[in-house]
This record gives sequence, structure tokens and C-alpha cells, in this order.
Amino acid sequence: MDFGFELLSTDPTGARRGRITTPHGTVETPAFMPVGTKASVKAMTPEELVDCGVEMILANTYHLFLRPGEGLIRDLGGLHGFMHWKGPILTDSGGFQVFSLSGLRRIREEGVEFRSHIDGAMCFISPERSVEIQEALGADIIMAFDDCTPYPADRRYTEESMELTHRWALRCKRAKRRRDQALFGIVQGGMYEDLRARSAERIVEIGFDGYAIGGLSVGEGKDLMYAMLGATVDRLPEESPRYLMGVGTPEDIVTSVEMGVDMFDCVLPTRCARNGTLFTSRGKLVIKNSQYARDGSPVDEGCSCYTCTNYSRAYLRHLYMSGEILASRLNTIHNIHYYATLMCRLRDAIERGDLSGFKEDFYSKLGLIQ
Repeated sequence: MDFGFELLSTDPTGARRGRITTPHGTVETPAFMPVGTKASVKAMTPEELVDCGVEMILANTYHLFLRPGEGLIRDLGGLHGFMHWKGPILTDSGGFQVFSLSGLRRIREEGVEFRSHIDGAMCFISPERSVEIQEALGADIIMAFDDCTPYPADRRYTEESMELTHRWALRCKRAKRRRDQALFGIVQGGMYEDLRARSAERIVEIGFDGYAIGGLSVGEGKDLMYAMLGATVDRLPEESPRYLMGVGTPEDIVTSVEMGVDMFDCVLPTRCARNGTLFTSRGKLVIKNSQYARDGSPVDEGCSCYTCTNYSRAYLRHLYMSGEILASRLNTIHNIHYYATLMCRLRDAIERGDLSGFKEDFYSKLGLIQ
């Protein structure tokens, strides 16, 4: 297998600087993966992603299974050929999307039966079927099928859901056929520290190429999320990448990196861009606000992205208020560049052994109290 993880350096806080090797290239960690749900990071071309500093993206198994279908994508060169992305790709298992269907699904030991959100057709995904779909899609990293526990959930339900995830994880490992793909297991356990610890130990016992922490950022408060992360991350192997799924505010990323997380994904930078919210070194900037109507400065002084290099806040506000498609494109380029630059700065701080200093300065500029 052409997959590997090398731990290059650590920081006194516990933060890690590493490198993931895949058949389609390397990924420097800590890393953020923009979400390309339907084989497209909204509003951006692959070349623009590369220009922003993106090395790896995420695509969604559930959505691609429903449309256009994994068989078509496989026959047209897999995701890499289909979407013209030459770098590494991670596909999620579809578990979270099925979880979000709520009343349209039924979970049983064999798998999950659900109605398509597109046409209402009955569909079924089992752990084996999830692996089969992801193998057809051809991603570099695929995820075990899991049962994402809702919040809030009582202890009995959470424990049963967690144990189902463990049984499904083992079935996914047994079903995997392609040797050129890495398979990550997912830790669940809801908002119970002892269940989180037990889940981490069981998933590690089964043995995977990397380990993900799921079921967080589903409605719980920040303190609770960090407590569950703390109960989990130190129980994952040092020699394997650690992936915190779906967590993505800049401050959450900085804190989670400090706790030892290597990989992140979130729709936040692209979704916020389409809604006119831009990330800057001084916090969020809402471009529709009238104060920017005659503002000739860039979104963020010192930012080297294409948007900040060429366009003013006034022009971006004009595009947004006019409903122009270009607004989404330029805003997204800036936000993705911001996230890629943040990860680069985090890696540099870890190499210097000064993540604490970086975090203090980062929080201070945002006006936040640690």
C-alpha cells in the first residue's frame, strides 16, 4: 500500500507536525480538507484549490451513491479523473448523511434503510456496501461506516449505538479489497467520557490505517466537545493520523491541534463565503454590512489570495448585494486560502515549538479569551 504517516515533530503542548503519504501525493499535517460534497468544492476549480494551498479534499459517499452513482464515476476514471483533481481524496462513509435524514431512515444490524432525499426511492447501505461504493469511487482514504449518535442521547442509547459502530467497523475491515486505499475507523461514544475511552480502545484493537473522532459538533457546547475530544485523542496511536470529523471554526481547529489532532474537514469556509461571511486575521467580516460600501481596502490586509490581491471590500459588497455569482467565487477563494494559510502557520508554530505563543496571539487578535 502507498499509504503512510510520518510524525515529523511535536510541540510541548502535544500538537503534532506530520506528513501523510498517499498514491496521489503527500499531505502536510495538521491539514484542513475542503468539502467537495458532490465531487465539487462549491464555486472553485481544482486549479484554484491548488493555488490556495489545498492538498487534500473530501467527497461524500451518500450523495455520489445517489447521483450520479459510483459505477459511472468508476467507469470515468474514479473521482480523480471524474472531477479533474490530481491530489489525495478522502471519502466519508455516508453514515453522517444517513444520520441527518432522521425520520427517513431505519437502522438495523444489517445496515441502514432510508429514502433518497432526491426522489424518495428506498435505498440501503450496509458496512459492506459502503466500502464497495468507496472502492468504486477510488478515494485514497475511505471511512468505516458508523452510526453517528445524536445529541442529546441517553447513556443506554449511546452505548448501543457505539457498539453497533464497533461491529460495523469490523465488517468494513473484513470487506475491504483494494490495497491502494487506506481505511480509517471512527470513534463514537456520544457525550460520555468512559464510552469515548472504550470506543477508542476498541477501534484501535480492530486496527485501522488511521483513526477518526466522530459524533462531535452535533449541537453540544464547546466545553463538552473539548472534554470528549480529550477523553479520546490520547488513546489513539501516536504513529497513525488522527482526524476530527466536521469540526471547523478557526478557533476550534487551533485548540484541537493543540490537543493532538492532525486532520479536519468542514463546510464552514465555503458555506460562510456563499452567505457573505469572510474570515480574517481579526475575526469574521460580514461583507453585506453598509460600512463596506465605499471601503477600498482588501478583505484582509496582508492576505495574498487572489481576491485580496485584486478586489476591494466595496466591490465584493457590490457583487454580493447584486446577487452576482462572482461574489460566491471570490469569497470562497478567500476563505479557503485563509484556512490553508492557518494550517501552514500552525505547522510552522509546531516546528518552532511555540504553539502556545501562536495560540495566544491568534486568540488575542480575534478578541477571544482562552
